[in-house]
Amino acid sequence: MFMKKQESPIPTVKELNLKKYLGLWYEIGKLPQREQRQLTHVTARYHVDEKGILRIHNTGFRNGKKVGIRGKAWVRNEKEPGALYVQFFWPFKGEYNVIMIAEDYRYAVVLGKSRESLWILARERTLSKEDLREILDFLKNHGIDTKRILKTTQKEEI
Repeated sequence: MFMKKQESPIPTVKELNLKKYLGLWYEIGKLPQREQRQLTHVTARYHVDEKGILRIHNTGFRNGKKVGIRGKAWVRNEKEPGALYVQFFWPFKGEYNVIMIAEDYRYAVVLGKSRESLWILARERTLSKEDLREILDFLKNHGIDTKRILKTTQKEEI
């Protein structure tokens, strides 16, 4: 019997200022996700509602039609501010792990529970070549097959 090699987890960022994280993010790329097939112009907007709950609104376009989903998020453990839960359908929740973030919050890299769920986010529709290289080098160094990352179309407004 062959055992699959257990990969060590990619650590989350040591500091995450949720106030700085709020606002609009553009999806630059992701690992393939069945439910997100053929989505273009994907964005994620984070805000805190009047009850203090971190809210998420993800949108994108499929075949020219805008689609979206709303959810909420919360920090799993105060000692790991980059490790959150997200919930789009009660009672199910998923892991949302910020594994890399620019000092000025111009980009972020998020990993789900496994290395099969990964998103590269940015405050602008595109990333500089230098930022993208830094991100891809980081991911390669942590065993992510960066050739599998799909670039998200963000060219012009729809």
